[in-house]
Amino acid sequence: MRAFNERLPVLAAAFWWCSLTVVGFLVVPLLFRHLPTPALAGNMAAHLFTAQTWVSMGCAVLLLGLSRSSLDAAPSVDAAVLFIILGLLLALVVEFGVAPRIVARQNLKMWHGVGTGLYLAQWACAGAVLWRLLRPPQSR
Repeated sequence: MRAFNERLPVLAAAFWWCSLTVVGFLVVPLLFRHLPTPALAGNMAAHLFTAQTWVSMGCAVLLLGLSRSSLDAAPSVDAAVLFIILGLLLALVVEFGVAPRIVARQNLKMWHGVGTGLYLAQWACAGAVLWRLLRPPQSR
């Protein structure tokens, strides 16, 4: 059971980072390439990004909950926890601040750019958490 508890944070971070990667860099571009209209692709992308927000929230909350036991062993715990919190906040800002403006087509080009930048920042945060958790114990 101890091995599972030690590996669970890595699995959660990997799932978070990989899900952001697959949705943002593979699935959504394919929607815009293969669906008949941009409006249809955009509607489906909005649903996928909402689902991705829930995945991000779940992974971040799980990682924060596990941080007391597994991340505390690392001297870089403060950075890892900060990346988790920042990634969670970015997901929430995109979902509840930016996405409604994109769906409402308010200054679409600007809000799409803001949303893309925040999504990339969240992806980088998840990647940083995963990277830190994958480092050998002696170099943490």
